Amino acid sequence: MLVAGEDVEPALLAEVSTLAHPPRVIAVYRRDDLPRGARRVTLALWHVADPGNVGTLLRAADAFGAAVALSKGCADPTSPKALRAAMGAIFRVPLSPFDEPAGTRVALVPRGGIPLPDLDVDGDVVLVLGAERDGLPAEVLERCEVRVSIPQPGGAESLNVAMAGSIALYALSR
Repeated sequence: MLVAGEDVEPALLAEVSTLAHPPRVIAVYRRDDLPRGARRVTLALWHVADPGNVGTLLRAADAFGAAVALSKGCADPTSPKALRAAMGAIFRVPLSPFDEPAGTRVALVPRGGIPLPDLDVDGDVVLVLGAERDGLPAEVLERCEVRVSIPQPGGAESLNVAMAGSIALYALSR
């Protein structure tokens, strides 16, 4: 819903912006008005601390019709860096606490899981992704029914959490 606006001097907008080139328009919203709930696929993020990764995963969730669940210790999805990376997805992707979504919990691990293309689950899926450096701790892995890995025939040690989550969402959408 669009509402009436107020003209503001560009210098004032520049003062509240974190960008090198300040925006010409800003909006004020209530955090409580952001979408809540679940979808058939949910990305559950464990201690993903980089706001750029959280925003990128929100954008990927938006593209593939998923929801996002956040643990304590995750970056704030409404921080400036996360909002820029999300490109508006914050207003369309349902958010929830980490443990709230129901469904088969599938841990995305760098190695040792079944190949992602071989994943076969019925019903709702909660795809659990770990922190950038430390991955998923044992207590979180124990609560997951399945572990999957993205086949990587190249020489990279691992993928960035936002890249891995995006690839997994694409694979689950097929």
